[in-house]
Amino acid sequence: MAASEPAASPTAAPDRPDRARGIVSWCLYDWANSAFATIVGTFVISVYFAQGIWGDAGESCGEQSEGAALWAFAIAIAGLAIAVLSPVLGAIADRTGRRKPWLAVCVAVAVVPTALLWFALPSREYALFALVCVAVASIGFELSTVFYNAMLPSIAPARMIGRVSGWGWGLGYFGGLAALALCLVALVQPEQPWFGIPTEDAANIRATAVLTAIWFTVFSLPLFLFTRDVPSTGIATNAAIRQGLVELLGTLRQIRRYGNVVRFLVASALYRDGLNTLFTVGGIYAACVIGMDFAQVILFAIGINVTAGLGAMAFAFVDDRVGSKPTVLISVAGLCVFGVPLLFVETPVSFIALALCLGIFVGPTQAASRTLMARLAPPDMRNEMFGLYALTGRAVSIVGPAVFGLVTTAFDSQRAGLSTILVVWVAGAALLLTVREQRAPSLA
Repeated sequence: MAASEPAASPTAAPDRPDRARGIVSWCLYDWANSAFATIVGTFVISVYFAQGIWGDAGESCGEQSEGAALWAFAIAIAGLAIAVLSPVLGAIADRTGRRKPWLAVCVAVAVVPTALLWFALPSREYALFALVCVAVASIGFELSTVFYNAMLPSIAPARMIGRVSGWGWGLGYFGGLAALALCLVALVQPEQPWFGIPTEDAANIRATAVLTAIWFTVFSLPLFLFTRDVPSTGIATNAAIRQGLVELLGTLRQIRRYGNVVRFLVASALYRDGLNTLFTVGGIYAACVIGMDFAQVILFAIGINVTAGLGAMAFAFVDDRVGSKPTVLISVAGLCVFGVPLLFVETPVSFIALALCLGIFVGPTQAASRTLMARLAPPDMRNEMFGLYALTGRAVSIVGPAVFGLVTTAFDSQRAGLSTILVVWVAGAALLLTVREQRAPSLA
């Protein structure tokens, strides 16, 4: 077994002010990293790649978009690296104890290539450079969540773990909203963007990547300054690597002992794959199929971040009161109810109306899944289990964007590609029905 870590207790947080400050700072990391997810991953840089770098800047790319397929394939390749690295790093961190040093490295890996996207000019000559930057940044972004999520049980009181998780997700969506709004008013919409940035060669659009890197860095700092880390175990890094790999292999060989957790990991991997695919191509779909321009896409993104944030915060209380599993099932059902008609609408007004309703259920699905993982994981294996959580999610999510790209290419239709999301949502919810929502001892 892994070296034990302190659970949420008076030892981990000796007084209320320190605990409250640590929780707020932890939640603020969701505010920080959401700028990457919304601006780079979904709504701005992805659209810029499809229309500006691979296609013709400012023109709709239509139902069939080679740029959308290439973007999806790049995210799938990044997912493969994440799937391999996340459980290994999680197992190592369980031995060393501290999470912040690992988190800091991952943030740097995300931020640097994000800033370098400034140099991706609107030409196919820069397509490979842009895709490599996005893939590497995505790896850093996703790996950081392994250590960030694993901090949750040690910083939140047991009775509030669902609410703290939901508050983090909700704050993240509002962070994405604020970052998008700043991009809109400062860089995308004005004839003369702020800071003297020109509009030639899409410099104002490329500058959104630099803004994202700065945003991510600045708003990550409170977590490193004010959120308590678990103590170091004193184990040297090279010894931790050996022990972590041995323990990880042992866990994988004996994974059948954790059958209930395994069913949850697979179930959550399926419905999270649907969300991941939606985030990967949603902005491109809105621009290419529905025909929105950059400003309209950002306004749409702001709206969906509002509904997703409100949903995450509202359902946080449902999570603590009725349980994480029912919260996820209700949320996935809501995703399907509004996801089906989204495949058939033609006008921006109808698309936005349905998407905003769908957004209400996006946040609770993610937040309650994180809470359920924390509740199911053995207390001395949380980093490792969150590594497996990332592994299973990414092992499947390699398939989601790739299948979207293949189906889009085969049928010359992004609508056909997007329909695959509904299948994995339903499959994930069906398997989740077999999971028993039991709580680890420190969270009981």
